[in-house]
Parts: sequence; C-alpha cells; structure tokens
Amino acid sequence: MLPLVVIAVAIAALVVLVAWAKVHPFLAFVLVSAGAAVALGMPLADVPGAVRKGIGDILGSLAIVIVCGAMLGKLVVESGAAQRIADTLVGACGEKRMAWAMMLTGFIVGIPLFYGVGFVLLVPIIFAVVERYRLPPLVVALPALAALSVAHGLLPPHPAPTALVSTFGASLGLTLLYGLIIAVPALVLAGPVFARAVAAIPARPLTGLTSTSRPEHELPGAGVSILTALLPAVLLLVTAIGGAVVPADSAAASIMKFVADPDVVMLTALLFATATLGLARGRSLPAVMNTFAAAIGDVASILLVIGGSGAFKQVLVASGVNSRIGEALQGLPLDPLVLGWLVTAVIRACVGSATVAGLTAAGILAPVVTAGGVDANLMVLAIGAGSLALSHVNDAGFWLFKEYFNVSLADTLKSWTVMETIVSVVGLAGVLVLARII
Repeated sequence: MLPLVVIAVAIAALVVLVAWAKVHPFLAFVLVSAGAAVALGMPLADVPGAVRKGIGDILGSLAIVIVCGAMLGKLVVESGAAQRIADTLVGACGEKRMAWAMMLTGFIVGIPLFYGVGFVLLVPIIFAVVERYRLPPLVVALPALAALSVAHGLLPPHPAPTALVSTFGASLGLTLLYGLIIAVPALVLAGPVFARAVAAIPARPLTGLTSTSRPEHELPGAGVSILTALLPAVLLLVTAIGGAVVPADSAAASIMKFVADPDVVMLTALLFATATLGLARGRSLPAVMNTFAAAIGDVASILLVIGGSGAFKQVLVASGVNSRIGEALQGLPLDPLVLGWLVTAVIRACVGSATVAGLTAAGILAPVVTAGGVDANLMVLAIGAGSLALSHVNDAGFWLFKEYFNVSLADTLKSWTVMETIVSVVGLAGVLVLARII
C-alpha cells in the first residue's frame, strides 16, 4: 500500500506546484519525480540517471513530430491557408448551417495546429463570421472550439496522443482511424447540438482581439490549403489501410512502415508545405525558415512539459511501482478502458492541463496495457478522452475562452466546461462501442 500512498502524494504535490504555486510543469515534474524516487526507495545515486533517461526517452520519440507540427501549423496560418479553409467551408455550407461549417473549420485547422495556436487563429475567424451573419457568438464559437479540443485530445500528431501511442506501443495509423470515428458523435453533440442550448449567453471580443482578414487575392487556393493542412492525417490513414492489405513480408509493407513512421510523416508534410505554401507563393526559402524558427518558440514549453512527464514515468518504471500499481488496478471491478478514462479525468480536474493529465496517467496505466486484454489503441483514446473532462479554473484553455470571448466566470462554466466534458464522455462512449466491435 505504501507505493500507492507515495504516488498519491506525488500527484497531489504536482497539483499544488502547478495549480496553486504556479511552478512551471517541467520543473514541477522534475522535483516531484526526484522526491518520489527517493520515497520509493531508489538509491540516491540512481535518481538523476532515471530522471535523465525519462526525459531523453520521451523527447527522443516526439521531438521531430512536435517541432515539425509546430512549423507546419505556423506556415498554414501565415500563408492564409487557414483563412482560405474557413472561407471555403462557410461558403459551401451557407448561413443556415454555419455551426456545422465552423465545426468542420475547427476540425481541419485543429489537426495540424497545436491547441493554443489554433485557438488564437480561430478567434478572429469566429468573430468575423458572427459580425457578417449576425449570429449568437457561442453558436459559432463552440462548434469550432469543440472540434479543436477533439483534435487536441484524441488525434495524432498532437503531442499527448502521439506520446501515448509511443508509451503503449500502439499503432499511430489505427489510433488516428479510431479517433476519427469517435470524433464524429463527440463533435456533433458538443458542437452544433450543445451550442444551441447556450446561444443566449452573451459574448463579445475584447478590444484588439480581432484581426483584419487577408484580401482574397493574397490567399492560396482551397484545394492546396486543405490538402497541405490534412496531409499528415492523409499519410497516416493511407499507410494504415495499405499496411493492412499488403503481405507483411513484402517490399511494399516495408515501404508502408517507413512512410508511416511519425517522424517521416511530419517531415514529408513539412517539405510539401514548404513548397506549396511557401516557395510556390513567392516566398524565399530564408523567409520560410524564419517562420519555422518562430514556430519553435510556440512549442518549447510543450516539449519541456512532455519531457518532465517522461521523468515521472521513468521513476515509476525504475522503482517497479508501476507494475504493482498495474496489478492493483487490474483487480478493480472496472473495464480497463473506463479505468483509464477515470484516472485521467481525476488528474485533469486536479492539474488542469490535458497534456499533463494524459501523460501522467500513461505512466500509471502502462502495466495494464502491457498485461494484455486491452487494445492499446483504444486505451490511448480512452485516456485522451479523459484528459478533456472537467476543464475549470486551473486550465489555461478555460481562461483563454473566458477572456477572448469576454464572458462571465459562471457562463464559462456553463458553456466551456460543459462542452469539454461532453466531448470527454461521448469520447469514452465511442471507445467502449469500438471495443465491442473490433
């Protein structure tokens, strides 16, 4: 029982440091990991090595994906491709189906962009649509932001789902395919359907938070914009399907496996975007590289948080406590997928960060997956869904929504918190349905 107490205290300390003391999550993870290692009986001389190994292992598997994803997202924004995607979808769907158009916009934009970047990008688009069509702000906003949350929590190549795939030895392509299936009901219920229930909540942009749209002649074409933004997902889906139909020992299977590697996928997409949204638009290569350099600053903190979570996970592994926790968890009368969701949701409610919640839960639940009897791809999605539950005052996304849309604290709880929780619960339901089918 003592190891469980130590881990509970470690997680509580992480909550206090991050949510109350406002310590950066990376530093909090390192301090808590070292303290937990000592409390769990690891020799003092082994503690620094375990922390370094945890940080190095997880960043080694994710650094290229995250950095290339940030560069791709930055170029999609600066080139005007994101605006073109939004304009195209809104024009195709019409005013009566504006909520559905914004849902699709948020989803397409959300796949290549990190959450904070996607949020800031969508806000001026949302208010431009509100101003043009005189619609209730949240009817336009919630579908787009729900889609952004779904992509952030459930779909590779976003950091947490990709890290979970690596931790559990899941398939990136299958996880994406299952995630897309689960995303559909979550998007519909948390987006256009729920938005109607909170349409009366007043929202308006603060001064300076809106931006002027680019002129039509400065935007890239719709086809190239959508293809470039979605290329990572397209490559993953094509290789997942192709890998399932070609003989496992064939040359084609080897090629599929190479192309499906997350690093190769993101590098391919980035090179394609450099050509289509950079050089082909008249920008010089040094100018495109400056955009990429600026993108690194957007994800530096994310990389540190993920690295810190790796240290915590490695302490659990090196001390052997993760195996004991896994054995204890397996004895509970709960479906492992429900357990994964529940553990993550509790950590999310305490810590605030979806990424921190998912990665912390991964270290605890890894033995459950290793023991077998649960699909690793579905466990990734169950944890991803749990990481979106119960967003409240300790979550940066909560305050982004409140401040950007200038709504009261109570109305933010009624709209944003409920929307995020709907996504989470529907996501879990989708995982459980898939588990009965596959």
